Amino acid sequence: WAQAGEPVRDAVARFRRHGGDELERHARFDALHARFFAATGATGWQGWPAAYHDPAGAAVARFAGEASDEVAFHAFCQWLVGESLEAAQRAARAAGMAIGLIADLAVGMDSGGSHAWSRRDELLGGLSIGAPPDRLGPDGQDWGITGFSPTALRRTGFDAFIATLRAAIDRAGGIRIDHALGLSRLWVIPAGARSGDGVYLTMPMADLMRVIAIESTRARAIVIGEDLGTVPPGVREAMGERAMLGMRVLPFERDGDGRFVPPAGYGLETVAMTGTHDLPTIAGWWRARDIDWTWDLGRTSRAPDEAADRAARDDDKAAFWTAAVDARVAGGTEPSPDEADRAVDAAVAFVGSTASVLAIVPMEDIAGVVEQPNVPGTIDEHPNWRRRMPAATAQVLARPGVVARIAGLAAGRRA
Repeated sequence: WAQAGEPVRDAVARFRRHGGDELERHARFDALHARFFAATGATGWQGWPAAYHDPAGAAVARFAGEASDEVAFHAFCQWLVGESLEAAQRAARAAGMAIGLIADLAVGMDSGGSHAWSRRDELLGGLSIGAPPDRLGPDGQDWGITGFSPTALRRTGFDAFIATLRAAIDRAGGIRIDHALGLSRLWVIPAGARSGDGVYLTMPMADLMRVIAIESTRARAIVIGEDLGTVPPGVREAMGERAMLGMRVLPFERDGDGRFVPPAGYGLETVAMTGTHDLPTIAGWWRARDIDWTWDLGRTSRAPDEAADRAARDDDKAAFWTAAVDARVAGGTEPSPDEADRAVDAAVAFVGSTASVLAIVPMEDIAGVVEQPNVPGTIDEHPNWRRRMPAATAQVLARPGVVARIAGLAAGRRA
């Protein structure tokens, strides 16, 4: 930034004028955060000196004047992010991608972050958002974040939600709404309580869905709702009415007898997926690596003991292989745990052949990686968000087995 030329500085100045007070407060927050983190290790505004807790206070105004270059640098960073996203989207569209980037709208925000500092009366105080005990997190989950207050949303005409949605969607061809069940109700946990001791807080779903429909139409973008977990009655129906695509994740798509739903049984207005960042990879699932983690960490399992857990997985694998053979995306005998690549090939081709309008395969499954990126409900027990691909992306995609796997996915999509 210190060496930026005049054209960049002019562009950033226009960006700051357009961003107005909201952008200015955010840039001031980032500059203050950097200053106090370096000085005291404070990770949120609550750890700053009390005089800086008020974004409209004299101390913050004085800091902004004395540290104007630092504030300008953080505004420049925001400009650079926007320019980079726009360039990536243009490149994606130019390369022939119909949708291009799909942005992500998080379910909440850090209570020590910029939004909570500058507009804290719009957020839930003393409560953390999470999920009740379910198949994904048997002990329940506490995500350590806060979210919009339903009362404040109505009071402000949903202003902050609209601004957040626009910021996410304006430079993309689609948006994925994290934990879309939160449009209906949020599992909120009082500070200091256990994850399973929360309660449901009703949200203004009808109004939120209307806002999303308006903004996605304005941006000409698709909308994907993460409708996984304990789904409230009526949510998927409401999503269907608004053409919001639901997520259909292969391991969970079963009928009442536990059989895997065939590809033709996937609804058109859905996104078929081999997995998500919160689930074991297909290779890991086939090798029962997630079961290893469950019992090594002493976490709750649906099975009474480890042997029963592994026996249930063997039954699931047999059911999937039968479904894959019936769908003509696999053949021969069921692979052994050491032949997980065959199972990955079948799973990717299976998802590709579904009736869903979109199919998404995580890079971990494209590469056949065994370890999953995240284990829900853990913090330090598992190396969440720290795992890397086995090689550079270009090298992974050039591997003969990966090339064949992608070809199988493409063939299913064409069919």
